[in-house]
Amino acid sequence: MAKSGFRGGPMGGGMNMNMVRQAQKMQQDMLKMQQELEAAEYEATSGGGMVTAKVSGKHEVVSLTIDPEAVDPEDVEMLQDVIIAAVNEAMRKADAAQAEQMNRLTGGLNLGF
Repeated sequence: MAKSGFRGGPMGGGMNMNMVRQAQKMQQDMLKMQQELEAAEYEATSGGGMVTAKVSGKHEVVSLTIDPEAVDPEDVEMLQDVIIAAVNEAMRKADAAQAEQMNRLTGGLNLGF
């Protein structure tokens, strides 16, 4: 009976084991990065600094600061708008930081994350 032309056992040699190790390291790096990003906080202001929102990497509002001068009972809509703007901008900052870190980790490869 002829021997198989494959060397290195069922994994096909050291090349595949090296790829497995690299994938495992990337997975560990991604988990660490995800934990760091979730722990980070992102801040944005709107209304000329009248409202400041801070969100976590988990997309949770951590704090919201409203300058008392921004509170006008006659114009509640304006206050609502600047709050929404500040929160949305802080969320965009969190998303951008996450995308940047993922791009750095994957070397620009689009892996569907």
